[in-house]
Amino acid sequence: MMLEPSIDALQEKIKSKYTLVTLSARRARELSDTKDIMIENPKSHKYVGMALEEIEAEKLYIAKDNK
Repeated sequence: MMLEPSIDALQEKIKSKYTLVTLSARRARELSDTKDIMIENPKSHKYVGMALEEIEAEKLYIAKDNK
């Protein structure tokens, strides 16, 4: 069974696995409250999967600090 999106594709967007997990978990909690999905027709029915799809679609990302 192949999981979508793949970890390799996601790590091209966000290098750190820790950051990827933290961001997707936070977004999943937000999705469970608001149901406000930023992508059309998500493949996943679970909130974490939807969050990962949003990361792959570059709708959800970590802003870089310009200090």
